[in-house]
Amino acid sequence: MKLKPLFLLIVAATISLAASAQNGLKKVYDDTLNPLEQIDKALEQARHDDKFVVCQLGGNWCPWCLRLAHFISSDETLNKLVDDNFVYIHVSYNPHDEATPEKAGQNALMLQRLGNPSRFGYPVLIVLDGEGHVLHIQDSGYLEEGKGYDMDKVTRFFRNWSPAAVRQH
Repeated sequence: MKLKPLFLLIVAATISLAASAQNGLKKVYDDTLNPLEQIDKALEQARHDDKFVVCQLGGNWCPWCLRLAHFISSDETLNKLVDDNFVYIHVSYNPHDEATPEKAGQNALMLQRLGNPSRFGYPVLIVLDGEGHVLHIQDSGYLEEGKGYDMDKVTRFFRNWSPAAVRQH
């Protein structure tokens, strides 16, 4: 029965590597920002640049949130598609956070303003037009493939919700 200690060693090494890889992802959420002000600034920029806003709602606590941010920023073609069509922001929200009353109020207003997207889990992508109207809420689970994201699915999402595509219909 010497296999059991070897098996446990392999499992421990795998978990350690996974945790190490996760820690290597860039933290993209700033929980010190007022989410309502963050969205307002993005909308102002979107109106100026004739773009839409994509809010990636989640947090640095969420592995899939960090994976999606990394996935988008790591591919030059996808990153250009996003930059050309959207003001892309990472809106920090933790449903399990013991927020101050002020932060809890901001979060409640933010969720209401974004169409209560947390029902889809995290990350969730919310597409807003330049006036702040919710055009679409995307459950990111539909963009996944295996332990990551699928390039075709993610690219199709951004193409289909670009200002040019939406305005055609």
